[in-house]
Amino acid sequence: MMKKNLLLTAAASLAMLVAAYGQETGKFKPTDASLKQYQYPEWFRDAKFGMWAHWGPQAVPRQGDWYAKNLYMEGSPQNKYHVAHYGPPSKFGYKDIIPLWKAEKWDPDKLMALYKRAGAKYFVSMGSHHDNFFLWNSKIHRWNSVNMGPHKDVVGLWQKAAKKQGLKFGVSEHLAASFNWYQPSHGADKSGPYAGIPYDGHDPKYADLYHQPNPDSIDMKKWITNNPAWQKEWLGDITELIDNYHPDLLYSDSPLPFGDVGRTMLAHFYNDNITQNKGVLAGVYTPKQPSEGKWVQDVERGVLDSISPYPWQTDTSIGDWFYKTGQKYKSADDVAQLLTDIVSKNGNLLLNVVQTPEGDLEPDLLKIVNDIAAWTAANGEGIYATRPWKIYGEGPSTLKSNQQKGRFGGLSDTRGYQAADIRYTTKAGNVYAFCMNVPDGQIRMPALGKNSTYLNKPIAAVSLLGSRQKLTWKQEDVALIITKPADFPSWKVTGYKIEFKK
Repeated sequence: MMKKNLLLTAAASLAMLVAAYGQETGKFKPTDASLKQYQYPEWFRDAKFGMWAHWGPQAVPRQGDWYAKNLYMEGSPQNKYHVAHYGPPSKFGYKDIIPLWKAEKWDPDKLMALYKRAGAKYFVSMGSHHDNFFLWNSKIHRWNSVNMGPHKDVVGLWQKAAKKQGLKFGVSEHLAASFNWYQPSHGADKSGPYAGIPYDGHDPKYADLYHQPNPDSIDMKKWITNNPAWQKEWLGDITELIDNYHPDLLYSDSPLPFGDVGRTMLAHFYNDNITQNKGVLAGVYTPKQPSEGKWVQDVERGVLDSISPYPWQTDTSIGDWFYKTGQKYKSADDVAQLLTDIVSKNGNLLLNVVQTPEGDLEPDLLKIVNDIAAWTAANGEGIYATRPWKIYGEGPSTLKSNQQKGRFGGLSDTRGYQAADIRYTTKAGNVYAFCMNVPDGQIRMPALGKNSTYLNKPIAAVSLLGSRQKLTWKQEDVALIITKPADFPSWKVTGYKIEFKK
């Protein structure tokens, strides 16, 4: 009965808080009808490519994503590693990992200059992962990067570096899922020498990190909780993040959280952005939910299967989400294929570049980022500030029988492309066609043939992006045919500018 009364009290308090926020002045109110006033800013539609620092204390053990939860999952690989290297989680838990994160090799200015050179037009810093550790200078609770670990305002320093390079700046919040995600920290081993001894998350002294134990009425099967006390806390946390840093972009690792609570947060974010931009809304919100025009839909580790009427975003990582010893990275060719496919469908790519616990990049990853820079420098004309053409592409990869579903919706973000796969974009009356793999000889583009229903003018010129060499090409009835350039670039994806007669 006491738990039930506490929940009822928390729910009443939350309702009052939401009502108070709903009275704020500004264009946007916390309703779907009001949020549908949203207009997508041109900077985001033109940017196409952003980079992300999905980075924090969970990188320290070098064991990959979800370490702060899985160290409490008895028998899991990360739990076994933790026990072997740090001791049982009843004695040494995640709270003890946090001070080990020093970020002693982190140079945000150097990394930001690299990311700009690689073609990123916006940069996103993690604000807090599910681990409830804030990477900003928070007055709300002690578990933050200024008070602990590196003793630096990670979000603030990333933002300063991004502004110096002229990049738009965003933050990601993963907190909505934190309450349910962290509940294993309140458990205990079921077998072995420490069976029955509570983990450190059970200690009330650390409830501000690990949360309260789950009341019986909380549905633990859901990604985000129905606990009103946590929803209220989440709203306060994200409001502090917005008010302190006024980001250009805000990412939620979930659908828009908590119904009216989430709409309250979002209305505040949009209204704050309007104030910061002298009456113009330039802010972007990216939850994992179809937008209906209210925000930018985000698709994790996947892509949409067609041209979306609304701008959208893929978020993915070049490797594991947090640093992992021996991990395999996407190649620069993988990234170029992914970016091109996404842009052809009216989307953007947000790519996590995996940092070591110390804050730098491994040499092999540094080479990949520099290879990406070479590709975007040559092919960026057909990527940046473009819009989808009449079709996004053609070839084997467009056939449903060849499409592999992604883990979180849409299609997989890693796919095997053939030279017959073509992707299209358009800008300033020109069409840009990208051949998605290295051809043996001729490159055929049926959508650009003389008899194509997509064309109303003959082709005047065809050129290879990033090159001055003259191409051999002919526009036949059934296709535009380009002879493979003699001096073929070192990358798989090649872009071609198609100009038409006036």
